[in-house]
Amino acid sequence: MWDQISSNKFKSAALIAVFIALVALIGFVFGQVTDWGYLGLVLALGVALAMSVGSYWFSDKIVLSMSRARPVDRELEPYLVNTVEGLSIAAGLPVPRAYVIDDPAPNAFATGRNPENAAVAVTSGLLAMMNRQELEGVLAHELAHIKNYDTLLQTLAAVLAGSVTLISEWMLRSFWWGGRDRNRDSGQLGAILMVVAIVLALLSPLAATLIQMAISRRREFLADASAAMLTRYPPGLASALRKIGGDQNQLRAANKATESLYIVNPLRARGRGMNSLFNTHPPLAERIALLEAM
Repeated sequence: MWDQISSNKFKSAALIAVFIALVALIGFVFGQVTDWGYLGLVLALGVALAMSVGSYWFSDKIVLSMSRARPVDRELEPYLVNTVEGLSIAAGLPVPRAYVIDDPAPNAFATGRNPENAAVAVTSGLLAMMNRQELEGVLAHELAHIKNYDTLLQTLAAVLAGSVTLISEWMLRSFWWGGRDRNRDSGQLGAILMVVAIVLALLSPLAATLIQMAISRRREFLADASAAMLTRYPPGLASALRKIGGDQNQLRAANKATESLYIVNPLRARGRGMNSLFNTHPPLAERIALLEAM
């Protein structure tokens, strides 16, 4: 488990570094094919920073509102409150705010910029379906996301992906406002740079999406391993994942903006092979096999 945790932390950090390098590259090329110069690089990093700051402060409120989550009722769901509190103490975390999504589809997610401002949300379907050990496994997984700062990391990845798409769109539009004439006048080197810029602008959003999905998948493996360490009972989470994966109910509150937050993808899987690159979660069978091996 320690090897799994160390590997996933390293790979996640490497992916974020690649993400930032991609934003910087787009900004640099954007400046070179327009009259912005190195200001393009500064603009790109500034846009990414501004969007990141906004998401840092408000992402939890936005996600909970989009998911139609309500604060947990201690009288109606006392076991949920007690389980969250007990696991938080065991994990050495501040007790996060607990929410319930009234939906028969079993699922759960965590959100918040740091452990002091975190929240966990579970569906009513999950509470009805899980036994004690399975519910503890799911909640331990979500608390692991909080403890490992996955909620912040995934928000950062989403913001960087949006920044790449936005800057790429600006770059393409700038070609119609003088960029082409400028590089045509600068000779062969300018023409080559223009081709590189067009290819980069077209492919960068796809690359950003793939990196974002890869980060999400690595963090799910990390949270599974961390949850197994917290509960000391990997089969509990494995059984919960098997039940959630076998349920046929569609989570109505979920959408593409929030799908990566849930413990199991609430939307239909995108397929196998090349299509699996766009999945926000690793295959359930692989996650269950790793947990059972622990």
